Amino acid sequence: MGFFDRFRSRADEAPLPSLATLLETRGLPASLPGLEALIPTFEAHRRAEEREAWADAVAETHRLGLPLPEPWIDAQDHLLPELVPTWRAEREGRWSHAFIDGLTARIRVGGVVMPTAWLRIWDQPAEDVLDMALDHLRHRSEGAFVRLPSGIYKAPWHDGADAARLLLPEVWHGLFKDQHPFLAIPTADTLLAAPQILLPKLMEEVGRVLQAGGQAGAPVLQLAVLERIGDKLMTARLQEPHPMSAPQRELKNMDFLEALRNQEKDLDPSLGRPAPVLLLKTAQGKPLTMATWTGGVPTLLPEADLIGFADPDGEPLGIYWRQSLPRMHEVRGTAVDIWGPRRVRYESFPTTEQIARLEPFATAEQMKSLQAQPGAQPGPRPSAPKAAAPAGAPFSAQGAAPLPKHLQGAGLGVQDKD
Repeated sequence: MGFFDRFRSRADEAPLPSLATLLETRGLPASLPGLEALIPTFEAHRRAEEREAWADAVAETHRLGLPLPEPWIDAQDHLLPELVPTWRAEREGRWSHAFIDGLTARIRVGGVVMPTAWLRIWDQPAEDVLDMALDHLRHRSEGAFVRLPSGIYKAPWHDGADAARLLLPEVWHGLFKDQHPFLAIPTADTLLAAPQILLPKLMEEVGRVLQAGGQAGAPVLQLAVLERIGDKLMTARLQEPHPMSAPQRELKNMDFLEALRNQEKDLDPSLGRPAPVLLLKTAQGKPLTMATWTGGVPTLLPEADLIGFADPDGEPLGIYWRQSLPRMHEVRGTAVDIWGPRRVRYESFPTTEQIARLEPFATAEQMKSLQAQPGAQPGPRPSAPKAAAPAGAPFSAQGAAPLPKHLQGAGLGVQDKD
């Protein structure tokens, strides 16, 4: 009898919190657009903590300025995956899934990128939602790649999700049997593929797509080409003396500058001045990035290849390799809390003696000559390559030097940073 007595004497359980009460405690009205259709999902939760989490998800959606989703039974028909640069996924803070280095998968529900809060509102696991989005894209992927006159292949769908089909290996995996394939996704609406022997043609086509996309205002997705090694996809790691290593590095640098350009919009001005960044090209054709550190104010340095130093009046002091900065052990920086590429904040400017410890790349006079070249100053993104640098120059501003032959005339003008 003691066992049953415990049930009879147990105090009544506390009633479950109502949705109106939970919304009120979070400062939300009970009349949010789209909320009524979701109430059955809320009421299906029979534990107080589940209801609290559900209300938190509604509040998070409201905080992001997003609408509430349709009920799951309706929303599941409108799911599609997309690929974006990882820095963009970090910046926008929606639900995302790492794909490969530099690229991240997300889910669109109609015209909205899905936030994590919607998963809690639907009470659906992310893996299931992503699988359903991939299935929808798979069903829209009938048809064959188109062979261009250059010999490379282009996805035929042009539905805004061509690049996302990298998430479906069965779509492109068999294009070049027993060959080393390369792929490119310069825009979300473009998926290009080529065997290794046609890699120069692939990069040339990337340039043409960007030229057309720039005229139409299409945003860049990723310029650097990808390669498949075995069953793995990754950003192509072309090392010297590979003939396309310099062009690939150039494209990677341009992706890097695009991330910096967007990151700068979200930097706290009170932290200091973001160091302007240029692309340089050595006399041997090797592309490098250079950040300019000017004295007089705190400076936020990205991880560029080179650092150009200038006094508070802008007078050049020389260019040095960034990796040798630890030799100035007295000058310590602090990492900036920001999405995307790493930046370090330096409060004080190094002395001439400290700078002299670094590994040099160019003298003050050569740096001054560089700054005098057309296109060397940070400014609006050039729409086309400029004239070549003066003959005999040890290096040139990428904004002034011609692009490689395979990219000339392609409008690859992401040469500098605001």
